[in-house]
Amino acid sequence: MKILLKQILLILASAGMVFSLMLLLYAIPESSASIIDNIGFGLLATPIGEPTRLKIPKINVDAFIEYVGVTSAGAMDISENQDSVAWFKLGPRPGEKGSAVIAGHYGIKNKKGSVFDGLYKLRKGDKIYIKDDKGATISFVVRKSQRYDPNADASDVFISNDGKAHLNLITCEGVWNALFKTYSKRLVVFTDKIIE
Repeated sequence: MKILLKQILLILASAGMVFSLMLLLYAIPESSASIIDNIGFGLLATPIGEPTRLKIPKINVDAFIEYVGVTSAGAMDISENQDSVAWFKLGPRPGEKGSAVIAGHYGIKNKKGSVFDGLYKLRKGDKIYIKDDKGATISFVVRKSQRYDPNADASDVFISNDGKAHLNLITCEGVWNALFKTYSKRLVVFTDKIIE
């Protein structure tokens, strides 16, 4: 009888732990679910921090990351500093599921080059790194580059439905139009998070 009672209590305790874990997972809001990449050994993965620096060794980029939203015209805003880059804070953080987007300037201003002048040199397989405010480094690999007309539908830059984490880098390219104060093309480098 004592052995049977101990076995029943052990089963109930185990069932209670499983139920508690299921309740915890169910109670996490959907908006917070993106911080959980996987569950292993009963522990939740570490949440991804806020991005602080973008590093692209191939083109000697080590840039401070600013946070931006949208302009009054409804376009993604950009940093005013030609040496830093801008993360679109209304989308996922770099490393979370979906497409995080970072934009940077291109071209000469005040006799000085801009942070993404060499972005066109990146090729499939090149590595990109994001450092976050928790001290973690998230690695990405270039998948492809694509050029867009400034008025083209580029929604694929901001939206991803494959359940993976991407980081897409945007800059200007082409011929400068002095009248409209813009370049003739947009260059986007599409990258995928490296799972380590």
